[in-house]
Amino acid sequence: MAQLLWTSLVLLMTVRESVSPEVKCYTRFDGDSGNCDDLWLLGEVTMDDCCLNPHYGYIGSDGKCKSCGPPLWSEWTAWGRCSVPCEEGVSQRRRECQGQGKCAQTTSPREIQKLTLETKVCIDSNCCPEQGQWSKWGQWQPCSVTCDKGVRNRVRTCTEPQPRCGGSCDGPSEELEPCVVDRVCPTHGGWSNWENWQPCSGTCVGENLPRPTQQRNRACTKPPPSSVPPGDECPGLGSNTRTCDELPFCPVNGNWGPWGPPSSCSVTCGLGISEMLRQCNNPAPEHGGLPCSGSNKDKKICNTKNHCPVDGQWSQWGRWEECKSNRGKIRCRKIGGQQRRQRWCEHTGFDGKACEGKITDYRACYDIKSCYFDGKWSEWSEWSQCEPPCGEGAKTTREQKCIPDLSEYSETVGFPIKVKAYFEGTPFANCTLLKDPKQSLACMNVPPCDT
Repeated sequence: MAQLLWTSLVLLMTVRESVSPEVKCYTRFDGDSGNCDDLWLLGEVTMDDCCLNPHYGYIGSDGKCKSCGPPLWSEWTAWGRCSVPCEEGVSQRRRECQGQGKCAQTTSPREIQKLTLETKVCIDSNCCPEQGQWSKWGQWQPCSVTCDKGVRNRVRTCTEPQPRCGGSCDGPSEELEPCVVDRVCPTHGGWSNWENWQPCSGTCVGENLPRPTQQRNRACTKPPPSSVPPGDECPGLGSNTRTCDELPFCPVNGNWGPWGPPSSCSVTCGLGISEMLRQCNNPAPEHGGLPCSGSNKDKKICNTKNHCPVDGQWSQWGRWEECKSNRGKIRCRKIGGQQRRQRWCEHTGFDGKACEGKITDYRACYDIKSCYFDGKWSEWSEWSQCEPPCGEGAKTTREQKCIPDLSEYSETVGFPIKVKAYFEGTPFANCTLLKDPKQSLACMNVPPCDT
């Protein structure tokens, strides 16, 4: 049945769009990040051909990476930064539906928003930054040089008053100005850049002869040393000589030989890669000749025209059925029973693997539906997430619940093997009246909803 549904979905998509759009196809979809990594880029093909493999992904006209597999909810993102840097704000996290089809059978924007966005209250800092004020400027410091032109500085401190909670003072803490000392400085010599190397004294290396050399020069002119007051000459030598160690043989540039036959397709279903190889031997490069330009491999997309297997995925567990016993009525009695729930293996197709595990789950139970018990009030619950998760009017709530006293029931049932028993059904619990068992507070600084 699941394979028939999956096949019908593929056929329905084909009827709706007779010409499948061109997409960038990737041989791997990263479900954790929801991204298509360029490391796995296969090439541009039609969406139908790309999605012959449910493990592939593609980027369509909207620029988003999408899965070729059945629809699944992504993991929730990490909680984002608080909406304000201090005092009370909110933090949000999101998830999205990945795959072909819908994860939820609803078109209501509000319902979809609740499934894809969660918001909670946060406080990054209990106090907001307060700016400080500068002290008066200090005295100017001595000039930075003992001759000619330099600079001097003065400073001030952010202390009148000091900032609080990460605040600061506006403007610089230091001020600079030029200064002049009435004394001429000596000018020390500096080398100009090296000239280009002169040609080698020979064009090749002869046997039993000294190797040819080449020379370059530089001048002490950048700047030249002053005479009054006397400056220092340039340190080091004004010329440099080296041997010509690598005089070339005549180079032979390489050239490609013919392409070899194409390899078989790298996969047996969906799209893959076929390769052809060639060698740089027609001729091979010698004596420093240039190697062949380009790649020795040529890759092309190959299409097996076979749909890859779609492995089954368990649905969510269904609701627990009524708690029953083969010993007759057990409602409101301290007699254990049994209840079951079921799930279904969905999306299996094209010889994909069936789901591993049980289709039916059982547990021991007590039937306490509509039974009367004495009760007591619970402690306050944690504050809830903000509802709605965006826009105006968001609130967080907490509550106390009237908990029935079930202490006379045994925690386990069965003989000779005892198992944990669960309570099934909603009972009536009698608690003293409270003035207000539920409290609500407005969530502050909630971002507006996406348009």
